[in-house]
Amino acid sequence: MKKRWVQVGQGAIETSEKLAQELNIDQSLAQILVQRGIATFEEARYFFRPQLAHLHDPFLMKDMEQAIDRIDRAISQGEKILVYGDYDVDGTTAVALTYSFLSQFTQQIDYYIPDRHQEGYGISTIGIDFAKANGFTLIIALDCGIRSLDKIAYANQLGIDFIIADHHLPAEHIPEAIAVLDPKRADCEYPFKELSGCGIGFKIAQAYCQLHDLPDELYQQYLDLCMVSIAADIVPIVDENRVMAHFGLIKLNENPCTGLRALMQIAGRTENYTISDVVFQLAPRINAAGRMGHARDAVKMLLSDVAELAEEQSTLINLQNTDRKSFDQNITAEALAIIEASEELVNRKTTVVFQQHWNKGVIGIVASRLTETYYRPTIVLTESNGKYTGSARSVVGYDLYEALLACEELLEQFGGHKYAAGLTLKPENLHTFTEKFEKVVAATISPNLLIPEISIDSEISLTQIDAKFYRILTQMAPFGPQNMAPVFKSTGVNLVGYPQIVGTNHLKLAVKQQNSAIFDGIAFGQGEFEQLLKANRPFDICYTIEENVWKDKRRLQLNIKGIKID
Repeated sequence: MKKRWVQVGQGAIETSEKLAQELNIDQSLAQILVQRGIATFEEARYFFRPQLAHLHDPFLMKDMEQAIDRIDRAISQGEKILVYGDYDVDGTTAVALTYSFLSQFTQQIDYYIPDRHQEGYGISTIGIDFAKANGFTLIIALDCGIRSLDKIAYANQLGIDFIIADHHLPAEHIPEAIAVLDPKRADCEYPFKELSGCGIGFKIAQAYCQLHDLPDELYQQYLDLCMVSIAADIVPIVDENRVMAHFGLIKLNENPCTGLRALMQIAGRTENYTISDVVFQLAPRINAAGRMGHARDAVKMLLSDVAELAEEQSTLINLQNTDRKSFDQNITAEALAIIEASEELVNRKTTVVFQQHWNKGVIGIVASRLTETYYRPTIVLTESNGKYTGSARSVVGYDLYEALLACEELLEQFGGHKYAAGLTLKPENLHTFTEKFEKVVAATISPNLLIPEISIDSEISLTQIDAKFYRILTQMAPFGPQNMAPVFKSTGVNLVGYPQIVGTNHLKLAVKQQNSAIFDGIAFGQGEFEQLLKANRPFDICYTIEENVWKDKRRLQLNIKGIKID
């Protein structure tokens, strides 16, 4: 697939020159810092040396005082508390964190995860009825609830109080709960708006400890869970998220909770995890519980403090993940066949596909797969409880949520983010919705957004890459949204030896420039260049820099994102 190479704006050269001198680093690295809003020595120190002291005061969040006061009252009066959360990684880690933390102060507590297939996303009437039938008088809803006005009203009628701890964008009206914790509230002055749902749970724990003058360890012990949620929910890794991700990775690699340790073991790796490793190794397994079975299994694993029980639960969700892969592959193949069979569908600006029998638990993954093939806003739908429900994914730069908002009169409900959303509609509205969604996107998307983009941070010579350059680069981690691993461009590189295909269409090669060392490179999914690269024909590459470890030998390697031949 053709890709656009886009150079990131370089910022003030004078600023990067001064910063490079003050920090004694390569100016290209200083320039990347400037691009990311780091312009002074003090800002660089803050960035390179995260401290838990950098976490914001949780009581800056609107309604935090009311939330802690209501939790205190419930604990002191022996009320039953129900911790309620979504069935994805963010929701299950949030529930595990909050339930485990509050269990230190009360035994009158349980947790509830809605069934994806029977209840769907968010707060459900079934869940509220469960709380009423079992004597719960306080529900703490995590990673959901900000748009559940009718459900909160129903709970109020039953005498059940709600604390909502969500991070999604609110609607015009806020639910009438005892407390609504959401930094995205227009009237919330909390200084950081991009916490994960689990991050909100972490702030509740921090606030409780702060108010009661309890040791910081009582909430900081959950940084590994918080980091997993940050990685999996693709929230920006800046500000507080960067601090929590940094220390969460340290905890994961040195002293993870028993449940995560068991999951790491079954994933075949127990050390040196990065954010990317969490995204691709741990998060899919945790998600698989809610996709293929019940997300309560994931919470059980995360809460396990006995190694044998944790191992049993991690084995279960690992098997569910294997099943998930099979469903994912089969449904993706079916969906691609539907598109490829219709010239009209192939040539659209959007993809909307539906099959009644598709598994509801994996359609979000399938939507992502289809977006990788046909790079455009994509919706995959299936039937559930008499309605069509689905997952939507977007492309970089296009606000999917706004497009769905333009079609809201045809939807029963929807919610999500700029790049990912869930939706439900009546069967009779499918055709009309499909046509309107296509019309809205076609009218609002720029043609260049339909071509995948490689964002290039800096053009450098291969001679600049050495051990010190890489050491400074690694200190910019953890990498993720708004702090991605820097992508470099080098022009006029020469092939060394012969490229070869490895694995499934991956290209292994070696390159150099005049006076530079020879660098091994791997270009995933770019086997088509094998016959095009010639020893006497210079070409351009863009890449990230990695360290390859083989038999205790460490060597820098280029992960090549794109190749251009004049």
